Parts: sequence; structure tokens; C-alpha cells
Amino acid sequence: MKLAANVRDIHKYYDLGSVVVKALRGVSIEFPKGDFVAIMGSSGSGKSTLLNLLGALDRPTYGQYILGGYDVSQLTDDHLSDIRNRLIGFIFQSYNLIAQYTVLENIEVPLHYRPGHKPISSRDTNRCIDLAQQVGLADRLDHRPYQLSGGQQQRVAIARALVNDPEIILADEPTGNLDSKTEVEIMDILRGLNRQGRTIIMVTHETSVARVAHRQVYMKDGLMAGEGLFPG
Repeated sequence: MKLAANVRDIHKYYDLGSVVVKALRGVSIEFPKGDFVAIMGSSGSGKSTLLNLLGALDRPTYGQYILGGYDVSQLTDDHLSDIRNRLIGFIFQSYNLIAQYTVLENIEVPLHYRPGHKPISSRDTNRCIDLAQQVGLADRLDHRPYQLSGGQQQRVAIARALVNDPEIILADEPTGNLDSKTEVEIMDILRGLNRQGRTIIMVTHETSVARVAHRQVYMKDGLMAGEGLFPG
């Protein structure tokens, strides 16, 4: 079994001076390539902290995280940034689009952070246009975020996440700000990406969204509490 990511006894502590918050207290989980996982749990359970670690946006206090065959704890910041840019695409609940950029320019953003900071070529631009078309935004390339609905903004975020052809897509409450109809549309896009072979790891508190994933893992108090759909 080939693994996209592997977490072994991960702990994450935050020292706030008067108190140490133990956000993760020994989490171990494997994510095979092509997996589609929903991480569930109440507020404060550690699911967002885990997603940040999986995205290499933060480092564990101790424990091991293997990403694309690399031990994250052994990487320099520059190497980690390179691995993150190549292997991972991010989708956020709040979209995180740049307000003054057009749809096309927002999709291009990760290309500016490639190793060597190569200028964007016409081939790159054509790929971004193709991605916009794939998510149904071919007629919105010159629009800015304020001219788009929430669902359209999330489609831009999905296209942006795909621009570097990542192996893993991390989605943090990707439907949290959307109505039920748009939720279905966004999940259909994610399902299609998974069918193409991409690994999708998604944090959600919505059971209807979690059901789309192949498996559901539940977190509680910084620990893995089990697998399967849970109420609440």
C-alpha cells in the first residue's frame, strides 16, 4: 500500500505561558494514496491542528510525519516550502482569495512560489484557464472575488489548489459557508478529483459532507476516537 501521508504518535503543544495546551496528544493515522477522508469532531478536538500539521504549515512538538516519503521534521524550511508547494493543494472555508486579483490571477498565485520563482509562462496561463473551465468559471476569468457568489469563490479556490498538480488536497470546512445546493456541487467536484487519483483529506462537522468521503475518522480531546459516522 502506497501512502500519501503517514502520522505516527504526533503531539502538538502550545505554551501559552501560564498554561500548556495539548492540542494533539498522540495521533497516529495513515492516508493511502487515493484516499478520501473526512476528519470530524467537535470544536477543540484537534482536527484543525492536525490539518495544519498535514499541510506542513506547522511542525509537531514531537512525533513523526512522513509526507511524500520525506520526514517533515528533518526538512529545512526552504525544502519544506518546496515539498508543500509541489505536493499539497489547500482549500479553505473562507476561500482566502486576494480581493484585488481577478479569477485568473488568483488561480495563478501558487505559481509565484515555485522553486526559482520562474515567471508565469503562456503555458501556465493556459493551464489556469483550463482549470477555471473545469470548475465552471470560464466566463468569469476577469471577475474579482466581490463579483462572485460564495460557491464561485470556492471554485476559484479549488482551481488554485490544483494549479501545481498536487498529490494531496487538504480541505478545511470546504462547504461551511455555502448553501445546500452549492454544497452538493462543490462535493461533486471533490469527488471527481478523488476519482482522478488525488488524495483528499477534509475537515468537516457536517455529516452530509462526511458521507461523501470513503472513510470518516472522529477526533476527541486531541486523540483519534474511532472511525465511522458519528452524531453531532
